[in-house]
Amino acid sequence: MTKSALLIYNSAERQRDMIKTLLGQVKQYKKSAILTPVFAVLEVLMETLIPYMAALLIDEGIEVGLAYGSMDAIIKYGVIMLGMAFLSLTFAITAGRLAASASTGFAANLRSAMFRKIQTYSFANIDRFSTGGLITRLTTDVTNIQQAFQMSTRMAVRAPVTLIFSLIMCFVINRRISLIFLGAIVFLGMILVFVVKKVSKIFAEVFIKYDELNTGVQENISAIRVVKAYVREPFETEKFQKASGLLYKVSMKAEKIMALIPPGMMLVVYALTILVSWFAARFIMGGEMTTGELTSLFSYIMSVMMSLMMLLGVFAMLVMSLASGKRIVEVLQEEPAVKEPENPVIEVKSGDIVFENVSFSYRAGDGGRTLSDIDLQIKSGETIGIIGGTGSGKSSLVNLISRLYDVDEGCVKVGGVDVRGYELSVLRDSVSVVLQKNVLFSGTVLENLRWGREDATEEECRRACLAAAADEFICKMPDGYNSRIEQGGSNVSGGQRQRLCIARALLKSPKILVLDDSTSAVDTATDAKIRRAMREYIPGTTKLIIAQRISSVKDADRIIVMDDGRVNAFDTHENLLKTNEIYREIYETQMSMGGDFDQPAAGREA
Repeated sequence: MTKSALLIYNSAERQRDMIKTLLGQVKQYKKSAILTPVFAVLEVLMETLIPYMAALLIDEGIEVGLAYGSMDAIIKYGVIMLGMAFLSLTFAITAGRLAASASTGFAANLRSAMFRKIQTYSFANIDRFSTGGLITRLTTDVTNIQQAFQMSTRMAVRAPVTLIFSLIMCFVINRRISLIFLGAIVFLGMILVFVVKKVSKIFAEVFIKYDELNTGVQENISAIRVVKAYVREPFETEKFQKASGLLYKVSMKAEKIMALIPPGMMLVVYALTILVSWFAARFIMGGEMTTGELTSLFSYIMSVMMSLMMLLGVFAMLVMSLASGKRIVEVLQEEPAVKEPENPVIEVKSGDIVFENVSFSYRAGDGGRTLSDIDLQIKSGETIGIIGGTGSGKSSLVNLISRLYDVDEGCVKVGGVDVRGYELSVLRDSVSVVLQKNVLFSGTVLENLRWGREDATEEECRRACLAAAADEFICKMPDGYNSRIEQGGSNVSGGQRQRLCIARALLKSPKILVLDDSTSAVDTATDAKIRRAMREYIPGTTKLIIAQRISSVKDADRIIVMDDGRVNAFDTHENLLKTNEIYREIYETQMSMGGDFDQPAAGREA
């Protein structure tokens, strides 16, 4: 097999695999999808026979009836035509309803399958797709596939069947004139192939521009407060218009090509009409054709042309949906980077944490290590502080504990078991993480807190909030714990969001609690109060506290000092001040500036 033939074969195989994957989501709508083309064929059959009946009505009904003064044939063929028209309408309505049901259900299944798949992704998988890209795939791409599927079950069947039936009827009426139709079809078929090849690459580019546009819109809306605070509306508007303009230019390339087709089609129709009229006039004069047959031929000319126009629309939609289908299948076939083990451990016995020669990078094989040669042993119940400069690997370190990412080398053990051996839900239920970016969902305070534990009582929620120093401001809200939190927690302050997220984490009563710089928005007095309360609320829990402030970690049992993805030191506050240059420099810098930002140097609270 030649190289070009092999490429064509592989491309065909990929397309078959894509179609198989997509059609696997038709599921409960298979019956509607199968019946739609059946009724579409019956509809076309009735429509094709009506012009033939009209020819008989003219030749045997009107002309003969006028000659003999009889209306019998006119009534006969008129009733038959009415019956066919009624059946055609019935079949069309049925096919339309079935197609709508099948395509809408298919799209709903696709969206659900994609959303479920996205929920299985690890952070590494999500990093591969932009937020805007995933939104486009769930919306625009699925809509394109839905329309293409509806066309495939109805118009893609109706158009070629109409073309075939109309040609058959033309040959029944007059074979010589029908050869003109074949010539026209070959010519238009060549045009269709040219158009499909031209626009297929353009449509693939269009969706890339859609991704870029949606990403920009999503970023702007989510950060609208920052945009307004820095008066960057003109800049954002200009950026949006630029992205929209690029999308417009690419789309217009395809539209300009597509716009040439209708007038080209009409030119062929007019040419056919003239040719058929000229030849038919000679045949009528020679007694080889009747006036009714000529009338029906004109009807079949329009049917053939309309079916070709429909085919063009189907091809254009299929080409556009091909790009969408590839993008959807990418999401559905993406393998989660973090997979469930075959025989998972379903109990985390303790909060012991061990890092054994761990190395990690966000993109394996790119040569850049985020973490290198990490060896740590943390006992259950210990409070461990983690401090270091920006980009030193603090968050990356703790992300490995709950398998938000997997290590490249070495292993991370929790409770004496490699984290890759646990069932994911069991591990993550035992490791409670309060991330740097605190996220709340629209709903009441209680509903947000119960993300930590669904069956938590209001009293348990209150105790967790007391420990997180959140009860005070919740009680001042209009409806207390039943007060509504707006989307993203926009109606509470940054510090309040942090405290609610800490309370939510505490409700899980985890074996390990990770606070990833999650008290940065509260003052040091509140920070100290939270740390004291946690010691009492979850005494046996291993606590990892990532912080920028020395005051947040100085009372920890031990402190990890991170530097350039490595553990630079691991000791108590007092020993680090004596032996570690990095820790001492951070401490002295903060003390020379008068302590923490919200507390004078004299009287700092631990």
